[in-house]
Amino acid sequence: MAISTTPTQSGAQAQFRISVLARRHPLVLTGGGLLVLLILAALLAPFYAGDPGKMDAFARLQPPSSDHWLGADNLGRDVLVRTIYGARISLMVGLASALVAALAGLMIGIVAGYIRAVDNMVMRFMDALMSIPTILLAIALISLTGSGIGILILAIAIPEIPGVTRLVRSIVLSVRERPYVEAAVCGGARLPKVLWRHVLPSTLPPLMVQSAIVCGTAILTEAGLSFLGIGVPPEIPSWGNMISSSRLYLSIAPLTLFAPGICLALTVLAVNLFGDGLRDLFDPRAKRRR
Repeated sequence: MAISTTPTQSGAQAQFRISVLARRHPLVLTGGGLLVLLILAALLAPFYAGDPGKMDAFARLQPPSSDHWLGADNLGRDVLVRTIYGARISLMVGLASALVAALAGLMIGIVAGYIRAVDNMVMRFMDALMSIPTILLAIALISLTGSGIGILILAIAIPEIPGVTRLVRSIVLSVRERPYVEAAVCGGARLPKVLWRHVLPSTLPPLMVQSAIVCGTAILTEAGLSFLGIGVPPEIPSWGNMISSSRLYLSIAPLTLFAPGICLALTVLAVNLFGDGLRDLFDPRAKRRR
């Protein structure tokens, strides 16, 4: 006879799972919670934050007030509103760059690790790709195609692909020698099925941890490129643009620089905490070794 659970019991079970996760893996809950709050604040910004491009000539470089909670920048724009909208750019670029690098590195790493005929050629190409600095690649792409968020994502993701590829390849090299993979091959399983059912699942946990690291790096890289003026266009609010345009007014209006800088640091901290928590979750030995 089937045993039905009431909504109260389901809620109690969910609370128990969350409490167990918080006790055993606090970094996952802390970093993940901060990221969820940042993502929600960024996504819902149009409904509560206002217009980030609205200028008030009488509020230029004014300190915090009831109208501008964190003050205004040199053009009279609200610092708090622009900081909130800057989270949209940083999170979008970071998550998209991590996704592009993870998918590309996953496919290339699986092919290079399982098919020995192409392994050496692919990895030498990855070695050459790792030698290209992100800033030079971004300058080259923007010079050829013009500035834009899509080009910025590609410029950040491409140098991260070799690291993901090396990680996936090392895992595939060990997995392909295991008995269950050899049994599947001997049983007549086709290559796509072997890769999908037996090789791919082993690569996903390390890939998730690596993707979190790439996301944090991408957020910092985007801020650095925008600070140098080769990131997102100046009319789009981003933390790097805000820091760059406010550095000359640090002594007059310090919040115009510290607000985006603190948010940038908190976001990268949340991503790193989440990545460390995932590492402990998927590899308990890593936590015991520390």
